[in-house]
Amino acid sequence: MLLTGSEIVVECLKEQGVDTVFGYPGGTILNVYDALYKHPEIKHILTSHEQGASHAADGYARSTGKVGVCMATSGPGATNLVTGIATAYMDSIPIVAITANVNLPALGKDSFQEVDIVGVTMPVTKHGFIVKDVKKLAPTIRRAFKIAKSGRPGPVIVDITKDVTANTCEYNPAPASVTEYNNKYTEKELDKAAELMKAAKKPFLYVGGGVIASGASEEVKALADMLDAPVCDTLMGKGAFDGNSDRYTGMIGMHGTKASNLGATECDLFIALGARFSDRVIGNAKKFCKNAKIIHFDVDAAEINKNVKTTVSVVGNLKDSLRDLLPKLEKQSHPEWMDFVKGLKEKYPLTYDRSKLTCPYVIETIDRVTEGKAVISTDVGQHQMWAAQYYKYSKPRTFLSSGGLGTMGYGLGACIGAQVGNPDKICINIGGDGCFRMNMNELATASRYNIPLIQVVINNHVLGMVRQWQTLFYEKRYSQTVLEDKVNYCKVAEGLGCLAIEVTKKEDVEPAIRKAIETKGPVLIDVKIEKDDSVFPMVPAGAPISEVFDEEDLKNRSK
Repeated sequence: MLLTGSEIVVECLKEQGVDTVFGYPGGTILNVYDALYKHPEIKHILTSHEQGASHAADGYARSTGKVGVCMATSGPGATNLVTGIATAYMDSIPIVAITANVNLPALGKDSFQEVDIVGVTMPVTKHGFIVKDVKKLAPTIRRAFKIAKSGRPGPVIVDITKDVTANTCEYNPAPASVTEYNNKYTEKELDKAAELMKAAKKPFLYVGGGVIASGASEEVKALADMLDAPVCDTLMGKGAFDGNSDRYTGMIGMHGTKASNLGATECDLFIALGARFSDRVIGNAKKFCKNAKIIHFDVDAAEINKNVKTTVSVVGNLKDSLRDLLPKLEKQSHPEWMDFVKGLKEKYPLTYDRSKLTCPYVIETIDRVTEGKAVISTDVGQHQMWAAQYYKYSKPRTFLSSGGLGTMGYGLGACIGAQVGNPDKICINIGGDGCFRMNMNELATASRYNIPLIQVVINNHVLGMVRQWQTLFYEKRYSQTVLEDKVNYCKVAEGLGCLAIEVTKKEDVEPAIRKAIETKGPVLIDVKIEKDDSVFPMVPAGAPISEVFDEEDLKNRSK
């Protein structure tokens, strides 16, 4: 059938099973929006800012496992997507960003709102396309979706000149692209991994976001049980392994538990599953697991030996590799090792001051009230670490956070995407006041569509994590981290069409959460906590994770 480029865009989205698009219209992409108008089966969420659209597409993708889609016009519309695209790239999240550029004859002439968005985003996308011929439009969009979700997932941008969206050509429907994995591992590598696992006396599993991306949670559980091993996770791996399990030791790294950091230091075999050995995890690379052999399972060969030297590597889709590995193993038993790790958990539990209103108390209350079944998104900072520490994530795709890029302002847009993609779930964004003020305009998006999300603002009137570093390492020189201004977040939320609840006492936390859950629309809960509450445990930047310390250690040092 003969269709315009804009109609082809919509038909290709339908081919790929896209039911929701997040975006903001403008001059060059008007033809596409006109075509969308005729297809109400694709829901379009008009965000308040294009950055919100890219974060919403990201949150939709993380929470559903589908490819998220966002749209923007040329120039500033397209560049406003970049932070969200970079966020998705750093955390390997599949999104397709569709932008429109000026007409082909105007390209390269500094035309109004012209930007080479493919060039701008080249370092933070898996691939970028600019479509200048309508006959190439459908194949390009199909390829974009295939690239986004195959192998190591990530964002892809498709930029289309405006004349292409108006031109016509013959369109032939095609089935949705198939996700492909280039499994490079061999039987020999699997045999070597199995031999190391059988010989280990103190194995330790390290679980990352790749477990979630590949849908390998059941295989990881089977491996942990087979090896009789403890399990830690990364920030991106939250929910990949049940946080309520006796084997679970908590997060590893800069703000990981002492049980995870000290356990990893003592192990003789460290097994990395879909994780990339981030600097926030390993600390001083030269001293990381120096007494252990390391096996690294990852879909991306570029990650092997990049940050940590491995003994054996297995490159491929994690679900496939573990399925092939498990029959090669025998049931192990390591009672002394498991007792040692259990002792670490008992000796060094996560603790906080229970006499006052704190973020950990809020997180634990949310966990209890929602029975651990909510989808939690966060912004970046202290509240992010507390949310990772004190909520017991038991299933994949229930924790959404910017791990690699550390994007302040991420959470609310992501929560919108998650709630739209999971209308039957409770979706809660936890953000600090410093993060919330960056993209709080997206509350208008939530109220426009009556999206029943809950925005919890952990309000300490400071940039908490930066202030904590200033306290510990900068002799309390609080340069530009105090937010003692006149902003009233409850009034802002009400002005943007949301219910607002202020919480200043512990006993008001649970009623506020329950009221927010019962409300059929967006709710903001403004929780006032003390400005000098700090996140512990902690590892100083560049130090080995064995040097993890907590608040009690600080008090002992000061005596």
